Formats: sequence, structure tokens, C-alpha cells
Amino acid sequence: MKHFSCVLSAVFIAGLMAGCGKITPGTFQGYIEGEYVYVAAPLAGALTHLAIARGDSVKAGQLLFELERQAEVAALAQAEQNLAQAESQLADLTKGRRPTEIASLAAQVERAQANLQLSGTQLARREKLGGSDVVAREELDQARAQNDANLAQVRQLKADLETAQLGGRDDAIRAAQSAVAGQRAARDKARWALDQKRQYAPAAGLVHDTLYRAGEFVAAGNPVAVLLPPDNLKVRFFVPQEKLPQIKVGETIFVHADGAARAISATVNYIATQAEYTPPVIYSRETRAELVFMIEAKFSAAEAPNLRPGQPVDVALQ
Repeated sequence: MKHFSCVLSAVFIAGLMAGCGKITPGTFQGYIEGEYVYVAAPLAGALTHLAIARGDSVKAGQLLFELERQAEVAALAQAEQNLAQAESQLADLTKGRRPTEIASLAAQVERAQANLQLSGTQLARREKLGGSDVVAREELDQARAQNDANLAQVRQLKADLETAQLGGRDDAIRAAQSAVAGQRAARDKARWALDQKRQYAPAAGLVHDTLYRAGEFVAAGNPVAVLLPPDNLKVRFFVPQEKLPQIKVGETIFVHADGAARAISATVNYIATQAEYTPPVIYSRETRAELVFMIEAKFSAAEAPNLRPGQPVDVALQ
């Protein structure tokens, strides 16, 4: 959205200066100025729906127009699927193996512990008989070796069970988390692009003009609707340099339009820092009288709807 203001022509300034001698002393000629809001979409597309017409009054947040959105809808659906896949992969890494695989490893641990208990009993019995001729030295060594093997198997299976319950490695989990964040950002970007194909009124106001018809192609950044919010109306008038010290920013002035029943108050918000007309040679007393300075004043939201840009008015100081 861009804000533009009407440009005062040199002919109009000359007309104001020429007419200064015909108005009541203490009043100044001026005109109503409007700063228009040009509403555009940052993406290109064909205009499929124009929800407003010139002269309509719109509220803040009201739909103005819509561009074609098929590509953005498909892109958003794809981005959501990619995000769901990345989230599933992360969940699979963090929760470890499936329950049936965990149960199988637990059963193997129990079987190995039973074998260890049996081999331990047998080893203890042979060690008691080791001093007699009943048990040979070789049998005792075999029983001790079998018990050590069973013990090592129990330790290995317990470690495998703990690893299966832990899930993926830390670096793999961090990579999966980064993938989820990236897919979420892609999803948000696709959703933003889809939302930009519909533009809404940024503020309440009058539809000054529409620049495209339904079916026409709109380039990215080209305005489709031109709005004039009441807060963007102001009066612009010119005062000679000797009257300039009498006017301050924040001062109240009174604006009277032709045919109006009463004057409308406005507040001065800007005083030009340079004169609109500069004498060509020197600042003599005679040429100083030709210097005029532009002044702008804002209206209240209640008074502004009764005015129109370009409307000539008379301005009186408080």
C-alpha cells in the first residue's frame, strides 16, 4: 500500500494569489486535499473477484478484491504434507523402536538371565567338588567359561534394550528438529502467499476508484483499489509572509465551503519551511509582500466525510 498526495499546480497557486484581494481581510483561500491509499497485492495474478465499486463506503477489514489462488492453494497443501512428514520422522526418532521390538529384546534379556543363573549354579557345584577326583580340572574350566559367556550376553542384551528405548542419536534428533523448523517456515511462507491474494481495507473510508476489472491480469505491486480514509483529508491554504507569525502548529482554524451552513474547525499540523514564490532579485519591501507560505490542517473524523478533495474553501484564523 502506498500513500500519495495530490500535487498543487502552478496555475492554481497563481489563481489563489490573484484572488487574495477579493476575500474578507483575515481570511485566506485554500482547497481540500486528500491523501489516497493505493491497495495492491505483492503477488501477481488475474483478478477473479472485485468486491467493491467506485463510490462505496468500506469498513476496516472489509474484502476489497481477490486474485487467482490455485497455485498458492496447491503450494500450501504441499508444504503442510512436507511438514507432517518431517514431524513424523522426528517423533519416530524420539520414541525409539516399536513396542513389539522392545518386548522381544526384553524376552531375550530374561532368557539370558535364566541361562546365567543355571550356569552360575553349575559352576558353584563344580567348585565345591574341585578338590576331589569326582570333577576333572577341564570340566571346572568349561563351567567357569560358560558362566562368563552367559554374564556377557546378559550385559549385551540389557545394553541393546536400553539403546532401543532411547531412540535416535542426539545429532540425528537435532537434524530432524531442524528439518521440522524448515518445513514449518516453508508452510508459513506458503500460507502468507495465499493470504496475499486477498486484500482487505486497511481503514474505513470511501472507494475513490478501482483500476482493474474482473478477469484482467494484475502485475505484482500494481494497485487495484484507491481508498480515501476520512483521516487523510486536510485543508491546504496559503498566507502572506507578514501573517506567518500569527499561525502556530496545533492552532485551530475555521474552514468555510461554498454553500455550507457553518464553518468546520481544523487543526494546523504543518507549516511550510520555504515560500511558494521567491522574488527574482532582492527581498525589498515591495517584493516581500508577494511571498506566501503553504499551511496544512487536519479535520476531525466526524467532519471529514462532508468534504471532497479539490473543493475550494475560505480559511479564517481563530
